Amino acid sequence: MHVASLSPLQRLDDDTAQMERVEAALKAAVTADDQFLTEVASHLIIAGGKRLRPAFVIASGTCLQPTATVTDDLVQAGVSVELVHLGSLYHDDVIDEADMRRTVETVNHRWSNLTAILSGDFLLAKASEIAASLGTEVAGLLAATIAQLCEGQVVELQRIYDVGRTEEQYLSAIEGKTAALYATSCRIGAIVSGFDRDLIDRLTEFGRLYGMAFQVIDDVLDITATEEQIGKPPNDVVEGVYTLPVIRHLAAEPDGVVASMLGTRLDEEDRDKVRSIVASSEALASSIVTADEYCVKALDLVADLPDSQGADGMRAATRNLLASLP
Repeated sequence: MHVASLSPLQRLDDDTAQMERVEAALKAAVTADDQFLTEVASHLIIAGGKRLRPAFVIASGTCLQPTATVTDDLVQAGVSVELVHLGSLYHDDVIDEADMRRTVETVNHRWSNLTAILSGDFLLAKASEIAASLGTEVAGLLAATIAQLCEGQVVELQRIYDVGRTEEQYLSAIEGKTAALYATSCRIGAIVSGFDRDLIDRLTEFGRLYGMAFQVIDDVLDITATEEQIGKPPNDVVEGVYTLPVIRHLAAEPDGVVASMLGTRLDEEDRDKVRSIVASSEALASSIVTADEYCVKALDLVADLPDSQGADGMRAATRNLLASLP
């Protein structure tokens, strides 16, 4: 993802220590008997990342504590959702034929598609193993979330180069491929901490709304940001993934220049022309408004949580999303 989000753990007094625990547990989780498998499974872990999903597990699980006590179970829960995220990235890079991820070579580019697929499967399996150690509810939830990620990706793939892709189809895809894992991160943190069902459901919906806003902003950045700002070439329109700003622009100008150019793979010059037109249109501004609306709804759900490091972090991370825009 491109969004330069504030981690909710940055509101914890010992956020560095907590993330060091997560990093150590991530590396331990993917250590296999086979050295090569360990190397490829660790590839993106070593490359770094914001670790937003485990951060939300921990923030959600400590949102009622004035001073956060982060249990080993919360750390392991965070590791399980991050491994699902990483496994999905390995598979996404094969689908996209991507060369770079987080400023390093992708596994599929450095080794092979087969290696990327198998190591991605390994990461998902390790995530499931950890989830099972946290109880049947967590295990079932994570399995259902992996299915949602697959469904969201399939929904998106069915609309590649489709200039008739609707807003509803777009929102359905991002709810599965992005928002579902944020919702699950918050839900697992709440379950592991033993919260009541009403609060578990509320934190789950907060995570879903945050994830929807996150993806819309990410898609706005793919239109407006430079390669240096987002860490890889802006390729959505090239690959035929028409996101909310493009969909709304096409709806407003169905017979315009952009509509005449889309529907097939673009070269770099045409890509930049499409991005420039959409970036200066009302469609982009309205997409930012939609992201803001998701943020407002998410903040409403956690507004009455007590002042705590976890709750404050969740609120701050949500408010910071729009600040990612250049």
